[in-house]
Amino acid sequence: MAKDVPIGARGEAEETVQFGHTLTSHHPELPPVYSTPDMIRLMETAAFHALQPYCEGDEITVGTSINIEHRAASGIGARIKAEAALESFDGRFYILRVTASDEVREIGRGTVGRAVVSVGRFTEKIRDGGR
Repeated sequence: MAKDVPIGARGEAEETVQFGHTLTSHHPELPPVYSTPDMIRLMETAAFHALQPYCEGDEITVGTSINIEHRAASGIGARIKAEAALESFDGRFYILRVTASDEVREIGRGTVGRAVVSVGRFTEKIRDGGR
């Protein structure tokens, strides 16, 4: 990443909870509340948005770690907003503080790690069996 990313760089992502985002859609015996994997996906998207403006050429960031607490339930129709802010970095690895909230309260928080990769080199590596 040629451009320096300032600590505190921010990104966000929003979605409205649909049936497909609920536990019920994966397991009919579970309640129709926003699933943890969907909340994490939205947090990862916010983290991607925080770092992408600093990428150059065919660079993107990909997820490398997740440390998340899902603290409250949200139902179908709730508007969820995830926010990410860069907390630290070490070479090409970045740690972002993330939160997710519905219209009433914070529903999740934690950190996600991301690394910078070149899409071309990354796809080439996968094609070669990861070597």
